[in-house]
Amino acid sequence: MSMRTAVDDKDLYSGLIRLHILHHAARGPIFGLGMAEELAQHGYNLSLGTLYPLLHGLEKKGYLRSSKRRLGRTFRRVYRATPLGRRALASARERIGELFKEVVAGLHPGHGCNFPKSRLARLYGQTSKIPVK
Repeated sequence: MSMRTAVDDKDLYSGLIRLHILHHAARGPIFGLGMAEELAQHGYNLSLGTLYPLLHGLEKKGYLRSSKRRLGRTFRRVYRATPLGRRALASARERIGELFKEVVAGLHPGHGCNFPKSRLARLYGQTSKIPVK
Protein backbone atom coordinates (compact mmCIF):
# COMPACT_ATOMS: atom_id res chain seq x y z
CA MET A 1 0.00 0.00 0.00
CA SER A 2 1.45 3.38 -0.98
CA MET A 3 1.72 6.43 1.26
CA ARG A 4 -0.88 9.03 0.32
CA THR A 5 -0.34 12.72 0.80
CA ALA A 6 -2.69 15.67 1.09
CA VAL A 7 -1.87 16.47 -2.53
CA ASP A 8 -3.26 13.06 -3.54
CA ASP A 9 -6.57 13.98 -1.91
CA LYS A 10 -6.82 17.54 -3.22
CA ASP A 11 -10.03 16.78 -5.11
CA LEU A 12 -11.69 16.18 -1.72
CA TYR A 13 -10.84 19.71 -0.62
CA SER A 14 -11.49 21.72 -3.78
CA GLY A 15 -15.08 22.53 -2.83
CA LEU A 16 -13.99 23.61 0.64
CA ILE A 17 -11.37 25.91 -0.86
CA ARG A 18 -13.98 27.49 -3.13
CA LEU A 19 -16.26 28.05 -0.14
CA HIS A 20 -13.38 29.55 1.83
CA ILE A 21 -12.69 31.95 -1.03
CA LEU A 22 -16.38 32.87 -1.23
CA HIS A 23 -16.48 33.40 2.53
CA HIS A 24 -13.67 35.95 2.38
CA ALA A 25 -15.06 37.63 -0.74
CA ALA A 26 -18.37 38.10 1.10
CA ARG A 27 -16.53 39.83 3.96
CA GLY A 28 -14.67 42.24 1.69
CA PRO A 29 -12.59 42.52 -1.46
CA ILE A 30 -9.97 39.83 -2.02
CA PHE A 31 -7.12 39.41 -4.50
CA GLY A 32 -5.23 36.35 -5.71
CA LEU A 33 -1.95 36.63 -3.83
CA GLY A 34 -3.67 37.65 -0.60
CA MET A 35 -6.05 34.70 -0.89
CA ALA A 36 -3.15 32.33 -1.59
CA GLU A 37 -1.48 33.53 1.61
CA GLU A 38 -4.73 33.14 3.57
CA LEU A 39 -5.22 29.58 2.31
CA ALA A 40 -1.57 28.75 3.11
CA GLN A 41 -2.24 29.67 6.74
CA HIS A 42 -4.72 26.79 6.77
CA GLY A 43 -2.33 24.34 5.11
CA TYR A 44 -3.57 24.76 1.52
CA ASN A 45 -0.50 25.74 -0.49
CA LEU A 46 -2.02 26.58 -3.86
CA SER A 47 0.04 28.05 -6.63
CA LEU A 48 -1.31 31.16 -8.30
CA GLY A 49 -1.63 29.03 -11.43
CA THR A 50 -4.17 26.93 -9.53
CA LEU A 51 -5.85 29.71 -7.60
CA TYR A 52 -6.59 32.12 -10.45
CA PRO A 53 -8.58 29.53 -12.44
CA LEU A 54 -10.64 28.92 -9.26
CA LEU A 55 -11.33 32.65 -8.96
CA HIS A 56 -12.18 32.92 -12.66
CA GLY A 57 -14.49 29.91 -12.39
CA LEU A 58 -16.34 31.41 -9.44
CA GLU A 59 -16.67 34.64 -11.38
CA LYS A 60 -17.91 32.85 -14.49
CA LYS A 61 -20.60 31.11 -12.43
CA GLY A 62 -21.72 34.47 -11.05
CA TYR A 63 -20.54 34.00 -7.45
CA LEU A 64 -17.80 36.64 -7.69
CA ARG A 65 -17.40 39.91 -9.56
CA SER A 66 -13.99 41.38 -10.26
CA SER A 67 -12.70 44.84 -10.97
CA LYS A 68 -9.26 46.37 -11.45
CA ARG A 69 -7.83 48.61 -8.77
CA ARG A 70 -4.78 50.76 -9.11
CA LEU A 71 -1.98 49.90 -6.70
CA GLY A 72 0.87 52.34 -7.23
CA ARG A 73 2.02 51.87 -10.80
CA THR A 74 0.27 48.57 -11.29
CA PHE A 75 -3.28 47.31 -11.26
CA ARG A 76 -4.65 44.54 -9.07
CA ARG A 77 -7.77 42.55 -9.87
CA VAL A 78 -9.99 42.36 -6.79
CA TYR A 79 -12.95 40.08 -6.29
CA ARG A 80 -16.15 40.54 -4.30
CA ALA A 81 -19.05 38.18 -3.68
CA THR A 82 -22.17 38.88 -5.72
CA PRO A 83 -25.69 38.55 -4.30
CA LEU A 84 -25.83 35.09 -5.90
CA GLY A 85 -22.53 34.22 -4.22
CA ARG A 86 -23.82 35.40 -0.84
CA ARG A 87 -26.97 33.29 -1.19
CA ALA A 88 -24.92 30.25 -2.23
CA LEU A 89 -22.62 30.77 0.75
CA ALA A 90 -25.56 31.01 3.15
CA SER A 91 -26.99 27.78 1.77
CA ALA A 92 -23.59 26.07 1.93
CA ARG A 93 -23.16 27.10 5.57
CA GLU A 94 -26.35 25.25 6.49
CA ARG A 95 -25.26 22.15 4.62
CA ILE A 96 -21.73 22.29 6.02
CA GLY A 97 -23.14 22.49 9.54
CA GLU A 98 -25.08 19.29 8.98
CA LEU A 99 -22.07 17.49 7.49
CA PHE A 100 -19.80 18.78 10.26
CA LYS A 101 -22.02 17.15 12.87
CA GLU A 102 -21.63 13.80 11.20
CA VAL A 103 -18.14 13.81 9.69
CA VAL A 104 -16.15 15.82 12.23
CA ALA A 105 -18.09 15.73 15.49
CA GLY A 106 -19.15 12.10 15.04
CA LEU A 107 -22.79 12.88 15.82
CA HIS A 108 -25.25 10.75 13.91
CA PRO A 109 -28.92 11.74 13.88
CA GLY A 110 -31.15 8.74 14.43
CA HIS A 111 -29.08 5.67 15.13
CA GLY A 112 -26.08 6.35 12.96
CA CYS A 113 -27.88 6.52 9.68
CA ASN A 114 -30.98 8.12 8.20
CA PHE A 115 -31.16 5.89 5.12
CA PRO A 116 -34.19 3.62 4.93
CA LYS A 117 -33.15 -0.02 5.44
CA SER A 118 -34.34 -0.84 1.92
CA ARG A 119 -31.91 1.76 0.49
CA LEU A 120 -29.09 0.40 2.61
CA ALA A 121 -29.87 -3.14 1.52
CA ARG A 122 -29.46 -2.09 -2.11
CA LEU A 123 -26.16 -0.36 -1.27
CA TYR A 124 -24.70 -3.24 0.75
CA GLY A 125 -26.37 -6.15 -1.04
CA GLN A 126 -28.03 -7.65 2.02
CA THR A 127 -29.29 -6.36 5.35
CA SER A 128 -26.87 -8.40 7.47
CA LYS A 129 -24.00 -6.24 6.18
CA ILE A 130 -25.67 -2.93 7.01
CA PRO A 131 -23.46 -0.97 9.42
CA VAL A 132 -25.62 0.28 12.29
CA LYS A 133 -24.21 2.05 15.30
